[in-house]
Amino acid sequence: MVKKKRMKKKSKIILIVLVVVILVAVDAVLMLRKNPSDKKVKEAKVVSKIDNYGYSLKNDKSKEYKKLFAELKKELSKKEVNEEEYAKLITKMFIVDFYSLNDRKAKTDIGGVDFVHEKALDNFVLNAEDTFYKYVESNIYNDRKQDLPIVDKITIDEVKNEEFSYLEEIDENAFVVTASWTYKDESKAKGYQKEGVFTFVHVGEKLCLVEITE
Repeated sequence: MVKKKRMKKKSKIILIVLVVVILVAVDAVLMLRKNPSDKKVKEAKVVSKIDNYGYSLKNDKSKEYKKLFAELKKELSKKEVNEEEYAKLITKMFIVDFYSLNDRKAKTDIGGVDFVHEKALDNFVLNAEDTFYKYVESNIYNDRKQDLPIVDKITIDEVKNEEFSYLEEIDENAFVVTASWTYKDESKAKGYQKEGVFTFVHVGEKLCLVEITE
């Protein structure tokens, strides 16, 4: 009789343990289904290129950026490129892409990198992540509730040709572009940069950003 009672108790314990294990497993499966990490992230696709200059346009860019890219492609396809117009366009494109934080997916998704000199790119990205992009929350799954600025109107105030030295190389016809801009909702842009001076040097035919000052 004692052995039977013990066997019954053991059976009950085993049954309870199995039930608990099953419940935990079911709960884990349900949690995984709800987990955002299980969602698919759409990869941006290249929809247009300017091959001779290495520029490309992805389908996740803003309408304003796409419009400016079309203008840039038209300008750079001319037999004689107007370099001043070229400098103006890439300044606008950089400003739209870099300062519109609401368009970025995360603090590591730095805008404007297509226009930065390749030898300055690493420092540029690190500096952006530690300063301007530092508090940008992830929006990989389009669920961010953070209020972030979007660039609205851009004004090119001045374009100058100057001699500029960068990494022991001298560009006698570097472009220095002074610009200012507004944001679509100024209440979301308090304390954010609204003007700057952008210096571009030649790398072959291409103009590359090497310096930004306020």
